Amino acid sequence: MTAPAQTLDKAHDIALLMDRARHACDLLKALSHEARLLILCLLCEGEKPVSELERSLGLPQATVSQHLARLRGDGLVKARRDGRMIYYRIATPEVTAVIATLCKIYCPEKA
Repeated sequence: MTAPAQTLDKAHDIALLMDRARHACDLLKALSHEARLLILCLLCEGEKPVSELERSLGLPQATVSQHLARLRGDGLVKARRDGRMIYYRIATPEVTAVIATLCKIYCPEKA
């Protein structure tokens, strides 16, 4: 491989790493609030309606909804409507893996 080709490959690798780092930073920003982290921990157990998240967290509906909107906007959770109920679940296996890793480290009794 010639030097210019190696430079192009290296530049492509750096661009790819920067893109992945950006995604990781977005995930970590979303996790940086206790309520959002707890919501994701609860959703690791499976899909839940907003009302159950409210009860589990002891937070008002408006607060839980704001955090869910942020998580949904960041692509971390998905919503499903069933009549008047809205159910949330984790959107990707990557999010589940990150939360599971945090649980193993910080909540070993649950792992």
